[in-house]
Amino acid sequence: MLIRFALLISLLLISASAVMFLLTRDARYSRFAWQVARFIVYVLLVFGVLYLLERFGLAAWVL
Repeated sequence: MLIRFALLISLLLISASAVMFLLTRDARYSRFAWQVARFIVYVLLVFGVLYLLERFGLAAWVL
């Protein structure tokens, strides 16, 4: 649920900054959208690694 919320907020931020970039042609908005996209990819990678560690690391201890 937390990941879905983060994805929703990041999607809203990226779309709003894309609209602002198209309206103003200011490079700050495209740079901000790129930073948000990079940040959410990093967060998803961290959650993915934690999920894999939980799934395979803890499952190995049970067996």
